Amino acid sequence: MIRAVARRFSKQVEVRLGKPAYRPPMIVWIPAIIVGLGMILPVVYLLVRSFGVTREGWHVLVELRTLYTLGRTVLLAITVMFGSLAIALPIAWLTVRTDIPMRRLWSVVTVLPLVIPSYVGAFLFISALGPKGLMQEWLPSFLGVERLPDIYGLSGATFTLVLLSYPYLLLTIRGAWSNLDPSTEESARSLGHGALGTIFRVTLPQLHPAIASGLVLVTLYTISDFGAVSLMRYQTFTWVIFQHYESSFDYSIAAVLSLVLILVAIVILALEGSTRNGLRYYRTGLGVQRMPTVVNLGRWRWPAVALCAVVVGLSLLLPMLVLGIWLFKGVLSGEPLLILWAATRNSIMASGMAAAVAAVLAIPLGILTVRYSGKFSLFLERISFTGYALPGVVVALALVFFGANYVPIIYQTIWLLVFAYVVLFFPAAFGATRASLHQVSPSLEEAARGLGMNTRQVISGITVPLVRSGVLMGAVLVFLIAMKELPATLILSPLGFETLATAVWSASSEAFFARAAAPALTLILISSLPMAYLVSLEKKPVGLNTQGYHG
Repeated sequence: MIRAVARRFSKQVEVRLGKPAYRPPMIVWIPAIIVGLGMILPVVYLLVRSFGVTREGWHVLVELRTLYTLGRTVLLAITVMFGSLAIALPIAWLTVRTDIPMRRLWSVVTVLPLVIPSYVGAFLFISALGPKGLMQEWLPSFLGVERLPDIYGLSGATFTLVLLSYPYLLLTIRGAWSNLDPSTEESARSLGHGALGTIFRVTLPQLHPAIASGLVLVTLYTISDFGAVSLMRYQTFTWVIFQHYESSFDYSIAAVLSLVLILVAIVILALEGSTRNGLRYYRTGLGVQRMPTVVNLGRWRWPAVALCAVVVGLSLLLPMLVLGIWLFKGVLSGEPLLILWAATRNSIMASGMAAAVAAVLAIPLGILTVRYSGKFSLFLERISFTGYALPGVVVALALVFFGANYVPIIYQTIWLLVFAYVVLFFPAAFGATRASLHQVSPSLEEAARGLGMNTRQVISGITVPLVRSGVLMGAVLVFLIAMKELPATLILSPLGFETLATAVWSASSEAFFARAAAPALTLILISSLPMAYLVSLEKKPVGLNTQGYHG
């Protein structure tokens, strides 16, 4: 159908960004408004809580210690952002456009660190690389190293968060890179540009929406994280918020501090939006998109494998090795090896429901913000990211407040938990979908309307199939993140509803590390299945660019 539309309308109909030819239809703006209403609930809750703050409480915002902590948070976010980009960008290119050995395997395992909860990952890295960790026990006998460097502080928090959050960026870039028309890159190569020159001058500008969306996810994840920064002893704004929640029954000061995180998120989103205003990322010429020819790495094949192996080794295999050692020691000491079938089923069910809902809702909001951009759509776009910038406990308490007081029928049910997952992780689905929409030329949709198709038919028959990979990537992102969510799950899950994340937490909090190893390994295994399925759906390239990569 898409190709028929493209052939029938050889003369393209241009639509400038921000000035659409049609008003948003009801099937677009009504679901988008529903999304906005759901995402704004935590903000309303925080505003209600902040009304009870005294004048002394508001002075907390301007205290030197608060400003210093905010500066530390921003510094951590910047270092994690650049570290994640340095890892995700080359791996995305290697697994999408090159003949790297075991390409499909690397496509799966390089994103699996995403499923490791930050508090578990930080504890595993400390157990392996800390001054009294496993590596310290092994090194003296081989190299005579007396003491490893201190892993705590900014360096340890950055190390942990980069290795656990770069898959956010990797997945969005991979989805967008797979959809790029290779003709522009081939034209650049024919004009004499080398591989690196083509990437920097042609490819990266087209990937800008995906890179920006992924960086926003990484940055918001960093400023909202508590587990890694607390274990690495690096005080951030979220840490201060948790301390206020734990030290007092009055949550008003914590609510005020949480509003600051929302303002930070709005600033981040405004900066991201300013970099893409007025830019076009879709193809405007004629013809049908072709599959790319992959780059022959030549002598760089094994260095590329080494890069992927080092990243996977540090971010995935090292934590799994520690878990395996814990599990082995537990079995030797008589610890029963229990397979938590109920917790596994609950995790898959709740995360799968959240992923499906978030992916479906991301489509109308993405269409509204990309095709019908304006002040209202910009407001909905900004507000949809606020839940991701907040700690999970804040969003959970907000939904407890609204559920218990206004919608008691869903209170203490799985539906409220799924709702929390959608509020928390909707930006992951929306960012991937929006990046894919930016790469779709509006002329195809205009042509379909010219053929007599109504808006619903255009969206279902033209738009959705073209952004399918982005929607699937977004759904997988939500599924993987929801699988490891802890604070919201502990607060909102029904009585007796245990997940793999809560099983890991309950065992590790009581120092039963062998008991925590089995659900943690199960969590990683279960999460690898949707990624393996997505990779299996990728079309194989049509051939090889036999000119070896020389930079």
